[in-house]
Amino acid sequence: MTRPTSRDVASAAGVSQATVSLVLGDKWQGRVSVRTADLVREAAGRLGYRPNLAARNLRLGSTRTALLVVPALTNEFFARVYTGAARIAAEHGFGVVLYPSPDGTGPARDPFASARAALDGVIASSMAADALEALGGDGLPLVMLDSDPAAGPAAAHVNLAVADGMRQVAEHLLPLGHRRFLHLASAVDSWTFETRAEALAALLGPHAELRTVRAPLTVDGARRAMEGALAAPGPRPTAVVCDDDILAAGACKAARRLGLRVPEDLSVTGFDDLALATAVEPELTTVRLPAERVGEQGMAALLAVLEGTPWTAPELPVELVVRGSSGPAPGR
Repeated sequence: MTRPTSRDVASAAGVSQATVSLVLGDKWQGRVSVRTADLVREAAGRLGYRPNLAARNLRLGSTRTALLVVPALTNEFFARVYTGAARIAAEHGFGVVLYPSPDGTGPARDPFASARAALDGVIASSMAADALEALGGDGLPLVMLDSDPAAGPAAAHVNLAVADGMRQVAEHLLPLGHRRFLHLASAVDSWTFETRAEALAALLGPHAELRTVRAPLTVDGARRAMEGALAAPGPRPTAVVCDDDILAAGACKAARRLGLRVPEDLSVTGFDDLALATAVEPELTTVRLPAERVGEQGMAALLAVLEGTPWTAPELPVELVVRGSSGPAPGR
């Protein structure tokens, strides 16, 4: 079926295309009668007409709308990122559309007929640059959050000091006597998790044994992976370092099912400091990530890019929050 045009609307309403443009552009007051405006709107609705966004944006030069792409809506971290981005956007008369990529961190699909026609720019959290090619290619300003700083074609990057977060975890656990570590790693293939794994391995290096087990980012998935790891032959780990609080909750659940006490028999640490971290018992020792600040910086970076201003900023600092899930190694 052919998409209706403004000419079709004009014909159906018995008016000129210029009148259709005035009415649907909400500029008819004082130029067109109320009756004529009603006729145009009725004809447009009946025909299913939608204005050509590309043509409109060519005239206006801006939509004052940014798209925030996230891998999922079920993770609290991304909700906080959106809150921060929307706050800064509102201060500058912008809107932010939140778009959970249907394939997670995989290639994102264009949620509009043409992202370039509907948006001023894209902010992507924890995604790879090549997963965003459908959202305007190199013609739409792109700001990457918590992503590989060497990846192109992003106009700006906002990153967390996740490697330093792992440093803080290691420097907390090693003095407590832990020498057998299990890294409960996210099965999601992304830069931020790779960075955490590399940092932990480098930090523990000659000081301790490190084994890695991957798990999906769900409590049950983490529990199953952890139960298998704890039942494996050989000395049991004394500390489990998790890529995420959700994984840490699953690790604690597995420990309880196997009759192990946290932290007396097994210390567990998380990453993110989600609301979940204080909902479990014992409460999680975890690395607090300033998610709202990430969103604020991401929107500020996009605004700077749109104004033609170079934007650079250091990594956002993270903080280890010590709670009840970590303690001295058993037998110390």
